[in-house]
Amino acid sequence: MQTHIATTPFGRRTMSLAQVAEQTSARAAPKDRIVHKWQVFHHIREARDRLGATDRALTILNALLSFHPETTLAGGADIIVWPSNEQLAARANGMPATTLRRHLAVLVDCGLVIRRDSPNGKRFARKDRAGDIAQVYGFDLAPIVARAEAFKAMAEAVQADKHARQVAREQLTLLRRDIVKTIAAARQEAAPGPWDSLQHRYQDIIGRLPRQAGTAIIAAICGELGGLWRDIRTSLENFTQSRIQVVNESHSGGHIKESNPESHLESEKSYARDEEEGAAPEKRAAADRHAGGLAKDFAKSPRKGFSDPAPDPSLATVIKACPALVELAQGRPIRDWRDLLSLAALVRPMLAIRARSWEETCATLGPQRAATLLAAIYQRSEGIANPGGYLRHLTERAVAGRFSTAPMILALLTAQLKAGGGGEGLAASAPAVEAPQGEGHSTPTATPPAITVSAALRKRLRSGEAGRIGSRDRKRDNSTSPTSKPHMR
Repeated sequence: MQTHIATTPFGRRTMSLAQVAEQTSARAAPKDRIVHKWQVFHHIREARDRLGATDRALTILNALLSFHPETTLAGGADIIVWPSNEQLAARANGMPATTLRRHLAVLVDCGLVIRRDSPNGKRFARKDRAGDIAQVYGFDLAPIVARAEAFKAMAEAVQADKHARQVAREQLTLLRRDIVKTIAAARQEAAPGPWDSLQHRYQDIIGRLPRQAGTAIIAAICGELGGLWRDIRTSLENFTQSRIQVVNESHSGGHIKESNPESHLESEKSYARDEEEGAAPEKRAAADRHAGGLAKDFAKSPRKGFSDPAPDPSLATVIKACPALVELAQGRPIRDWRDLLSLAALVRPMLAIRARSWEETCATLGPQRAATLLAAIYQRSEGIANPGGYLRHLTERAVAGRFSTAPMILALLTAQLKAGGGGEGLAASAPAVEAPQGEGHSTPTATPPAITVSAALRKRLRSGEAGRIGSRDRKRDNSTSPTSKPHMR
């Protein structure tokens, strides 16, 4: 049996206090401890960054462990291996001798192996007369047994760190994706909100993220991005709730009230009241044509001669007046105001209208009227040189209370009536609906013409036309009367 264990390295290699501490720890290991060498090697490989070991050093350690014949390592036995540099380089996949010596020194400095150098620095084993090994000079693997529990704890800590880092990076990726795509969607939908300032906040936060960030830095950045995401979600939810309210009101038959407290009658209810009064279809068609003839004058001065503004056109009227928008939908049905708002958001960049102008229009008129206005502008886009400027001009007029969307829709319907030869083609294209079953209703009937004008509006249009005709007749009578004389002073 070996009588003296060498503790100092051969040649010019120096001894350090860390190596002395490692040797002391190896001698203090329990004699009955047995470890699986490849499991411990797996733990060392996981914790190599904390130990300071390199990948080449671990390759050499793997080769050293392969020279031990047993799979387990015991604490009380001598576990020294003595391969030559040639054999060690062969098992290290042909590593050069200089690289081999350098990384063997790394293993010693990390406290993974202990040098047991012979007097001449050679590695060998001497046997006694009975054939048993008496003395061995080489690399002692006792630190692997002594520090097996420490290596396992390091590996578990590294795994927990990796998991926390992975979760933090996933959270960072999700927050960045949600913030960027939500801001882009809000701008595309022309949703009102401080999107520019929120975008600047996002860029400032991401600018502080280093290329190789640790778990703590990523967690701090995620906290700031989480606060920004909550602000974005709050702004977008407020706009979404307002859109849902508009759509619900359109389904329930209500309309958005204007600042003028006077109430207005809806065109659909007025038309139904005319049917109950027994008005003939020919009389209604004549009244509609009469209203269409006055649409241009009404569009030029929407408030002139009237005490209250015209009611908002229904969704069906807007769709009928703006067939170009229906063609843009490519066969997709426009079932409610939400669909019309989506088409308006698609049309806005096509007309080169800035997002800020569209947001101001939505805030001033409301989403429903803004979509109606943009549909009318898109219908007449060939005759409008600057759609963006025209939209801003109409928005300013709406702020002053001198604009309503009803005249524009009436003007578009009038143009369709003139192009269709009096409106027969337009009336024929109206879809058939089923009348309610009850008294006087036994079979499905066709809906009235698609141009729905309220009785109050037709009354005002007739009174305005009659007033203008009477004024022209009085002027003509005064000019042709033989008794009229010029006023003489």
